[in-house]
Amino acid sequence: SVDSERAQEGAAMLRAEELGFIYPTAGRVFSGVGFELQRGEVLGLLGPNGTGKSTLLGVLAGDLRADGDVRLFGREVGAHRRSDLARIRSVMEQASQFPFAYRTWDVVAMGRTCWDSSPREDAAIVERALRAVRIEHLAERDVTRLSGGERARVTLARVLAQEARIVFLDEPTAALDVAHQERTFELCRRLADDGRAVVAVMHDIQVAAAHCDRIALMDSGRVVATGEP
Repeated sequence: SVDSERAQEGAAMLRAEELGFIYPTAGRVFSGVGFELQRGEVLGLLGPNGTGKSTLLGVLAGDLRADGDVRLFGREVGAHRRSDLARIRSVMEQASQFPFAYRTWDVVAMGRTCWDSSPREDAAIVERALRAVRIEHLAERDVTRLSGGERARVTLARVLAQEARIVFLDEPTAALDVAHQERTFELCRRLADDGRAVVAVMHDIQVAAAHCDRIALMDSGRVVATGEP
């Protein structure tokens, strides 16, 4: 609940301990994983392909169940009601696929469904999110007709509109040009400075060094190092 979040303001926003995950068909993905995420922090999750970064992100977000313990604001992730969880954390997945011909505006507005706010307030937040990723001109466009980079920016705008306390991003700049990559991490910095926290799976070490407060390096299914860039 929101009250439990406020009670934990001085503690870690997220704490993971001894996480392990096994796919029935692929075997163990990672084991013994643990770290903390602090308020106001941008944490980069780096490592070779196939080392479990995206799976770990899903576990931390509560979308995948794993061995070990994940706590958001001091409470086990599975103990949060889904409606509360949606207000606590938002997730941008690696692939921005839209199976139906929604307008861009409607997709971004989906980020507001977890909040009991007025239509006027929701509309203002959606407009702000569209401006933040510079896709106001795409508001009435069919998302199935957008480019890969445009779809990624629509997904990011939805995540921003959700106004969650913790933001999980899985390779958020993979489909973007350099200018929009920089813009994305500027937005991450702004979120952190606003008292939220961001975890981003990424591959570019120079970008991580420039924009992250801390980095967690994964290899062979384990977090092998954490610290400042």
